[in-house]
Amino acid sequence: MGTPLRLDPDGWETAALRGQGPTRSRCRSFCFLERNGERWTVFLVTYPSETGGWRGYFMFRPATAEPGEAELRTADLFVEATEADVDARARGLGRPLVSALLESALAIRERREGASPDARRWFRELLASHATEPFPAAGPAADLSITNLRLLYDSYRLDQVAHLIALIEPDDFRVVVETLLDGRSIDFRARDRFQLAMIVVQELERLLPLPPFERWAEDYLAQPEAYQLYSHALHRGEALP
Repeated sequence: MGTPLRLDPDGWETAALRGQGPTRSRCRSFCFLERNGERWTVFLVTYPSETGGWRGYFMFRPATAEPGEAELRTADLFVEATEADVDARARGLGRPLVSALLESALAIRERREGASPDARRWFRELLASHATEPFPAAGPAADLSITNLRLLYDSYRLDQVAHLIALIEPDDFRVVVETLLDGRSIDFRARDRFQLAMIVVQELERLLPLPPFERWAEDYLAQPEAYQLYSHALHRGEALP
């Protein structure tokens, strides 16, 4: 099963106050997982059974979770006489098994919703993967070639679209996508999802008042550090004005 997991020394948190799980349930940070470059926090939730004894399950929260976004959870996995017994059973699970439980929870959610649960985050990740890393280590900004500047300009335009998407509420963004696609929604299981996504990106970019390349290049060469800080903060998901 792999190396047993150890409980983190965090305090207990009443899950009922957070709208999660049964009344009198308690939620504890259990471990961290990495999935496709994204960090997930795993919580162990325990609660007393109405018929006696204790029950427990895992709950998963991504580091990039939006405010108010519901966590994923498994079914009840542990039925024991005491809460300490639930802890002991959970610690005995290997990391590969806990990772498999996360994958299962994600698959169930996607089947239930019929598409990616967070289209906005998927769009932002797509844009980030197609953006050129700003400020390559080739040298000072003044030494960049026209080709490099144009690549950075393309990344700048994608960053602007990503920033716009970040400012739109998830439910509103789904409406925007359907509007730009003439009523169609993107099925994230379909082969043409990338082509449809690019239509949305191009339409959003067309609506933004972006500067022409010549004006952008002049401003970039005058203050490259400002562009670097902005792009890095955006890609890290930090709050932006």
